Amino acid sequence: MEGLTFERQCRTLYSEGYFIAQGDERIGRVDLHYGSSIVYGTLIVHSEMSDDDINDLIEQIDEELVLTADVERDDFQVTVYQGKELGFYSDDYFDEDEEDGEGEEDE
Repeated sequence: MEGLTFERQCRTLYSEGYFIAQGDERIGRVDLHYGSSIVYGTLIVHSEMSDDDINDLIEQIDEELVLTADVERDDFQVTVYQGKELGFYSDDYFDEDEEDGEGEEDE
């Protein structure tokens, strides 16, 4: 697939998460988890894609992200989901709800 960019959102000792964009449009996300000899990927695409496009995307993720991570691997296993992002939630989000009186039970 042409014109793809990967923007790292998070990184730990054994994992990374990236937003996937094509031009200005975010088309998905991939989370990579590095095991001792296997790299596990969870790929979420926001719209329907052909099998060929999914295969091309996985190949590009492998070439640009996995193989450049300096982690030896025997296999790259990817689970693919299709869906849309519903929101982003964090402690700050829930703290704001409590300050606004939402989420509190009547006593």
